[in-house]
Amino acid sequence: MILNKEHTLLVERYRPAILENYVGNEHIKKTISQYLGQNDIQNLIFYGPAGTGKTTLAKIIVKNLDCEYLYINASDERGIETIRDKVSGFASSASFKPLKVVILDEADFLTIQAQASLRNVIETFSRNTRFILTCNYVERIIDPLQSRCQTLKIIPPTKADVAKHIAWILGEENTKFEIEDIKIITNQFYPDLRKCLNTVQLSTQDNKLTIDKSVLVSSNYMVQVLKELSNAKPLWKEIRQTISNANVQDFEELYRYLYDNASTYANGREGMVAVYINEYSYQSNFRIDKEINAMALISKLIELK
Repeated sequence: MILNKEHTLLVERYRPAILENYVGNEHIKKTISQYLGQNDIQNLIFYGPAGTGKTTLAKIIVKNLDCEYLYINASDERGIETIRDKVSGFASSASFKPLKVVILDEADFLTIQAQASLRNVIETFSRNTRFILTCNYVERIIDPLQSRCQTLKIIPPTKADVAKHIAWILGEENTKFEIEDIKIITNQFYPDLRKCLNTVQLSTQDNKLTIDKSVLVSSNYMVQVLKELSNAKPLWKEIRQTISNANVQDFEELYRYLYDNASTYANGREGMVAVYINEYSYQSNFRIDKEINAMALISKLIELK
């Protein structure tokens, strides 16, 4: 493994830099390897759960092509001005390289207007500019964009592979650990390897991994929320207290969890659950206080009872 030793975060220090060190998704690696051999790629969309290597794969590609590249995190820069100014400006600028690549990370945060503008940019600069989009939810990418890209689903490694990888990293860091502690972290945060490694780093002191149960509270809150929603008469204040105690910063995982488990509380109205979650998940992109937005969704879900 080639290490990025200048980084202090484990997730960055051990981010693979070449395709051979990327774990899993062998069918995708084979396709990418062929592209790299031609020093060209298709426009690509990588989608799948958070923390499973979509951004890593995109960065491996640009680092192993003879290209100039632009990286944009669309969760921070989601508006049409990002496409018109930064992306279009980069694509139209002079270059000494044969190829340009734009990485739009978390592209499912782009507004509909920004996505429509991106479609036009892709068509205008198709001769020498390629685009790599990553997203958790490919259904949030408009069809005209999907039709102009090769869409590839990133499949998470198994729990056993994640645990093995964490153990290897701790060995490289000369950190003492118990196998049971690695299993606890893996079970809590799988398939999000990034979250696993961040938790490992938070739980390591004096070269020893020690599980702090308070660090893991936030991962349990979704189960508690679902349990309360499943009651005959869910209590809004109980759910609010659960979310507040967990100090949740990103509610996308909760929204997906509530969608995936709608049958346990929706009383046959799963369609309305999907409508509400889609509406409030989208609104969350524009809300300063995301907890208020989440609790507004919870109110709607309770009304379904």
